[in-house]
Amino acid sequence: MPGKFIVFEGVEGSGKTTQIEQTRAWLLSSSVIARLQQQNQVSQVITTREPGGTPIGKTLRQLLLQPSDEVIPDRTELLLYAADRAQHVETFLKPLLAAGAVILCDRYTDSTVAYQGYGRGLNRLLIDQLNQIATDGLQSDLTFWLDVNVEVGLARARHRAAQDRIEQADLDFHQRVQQGFQQLAQAYPNRIVRIDASPDPILVAQQIQSILAQRLIDWYGKLAS
Repeated sequence: MPGKFIVFEGVEGSGKTTQIEQTRAWLLSSSVIARLQQQNQVSQVITTREPGGTPIGKTLRQLLLQPSDEVIPDRTELLLYAADRAQHVETFLKPLLAAGAVILCDRYTDSTVAYQGYGRGLNRLLIDQLNQIATDGLQSDLTFWLDVNVEVGLARARHRAAQDRIEQADLDFHQRVQQGFQQLAQAYPNRIVRIDASPDPILVAQQIQSILAQRLIDWYGKLAS
């Protein structure tokens, strides 16, 4: 597709939301993006998230993350995430990418593998099949894995607001999730780039911008140089 799909992944409190906002502001202030827009190579820079990137997704996000007295079994959780993703891909991501948008997305398929596969212990083959169905084959062009110590990340998350249903899981769960991201980064080094998310957010943003600047050249050639 003409557009580019950039995903931000990581455990709770890794700083994804902050870095997506910083990256969007940096791109919009960049002469490179302005030049690419003038050449009709890029239509817009837009942010989104999973779950919750569509009107239906917002309802699913509330079901998935809001603490409740009703237990959500692991398979139900997996299928709700898949439904959110299918709606997101079909009605939001694909049309915008086809129009040349650069999309910055908070979580995508790697989160499902890490959280529902490694964290919940669900069958990896089942997860891969559901991801394939939900995405219709759409993969990220680049994924930033914001790597931070699990306990540090959870402390950040608990400091900023009330815990959601996923954040309330025990430490062992979140450590398994972190292991999942580590394994994925090793398995897909061309797609997933590790970012040290422990320093000050400004330094983290500089890491991301340096890598993304080179990728823009790789993707758009002389227009981005």
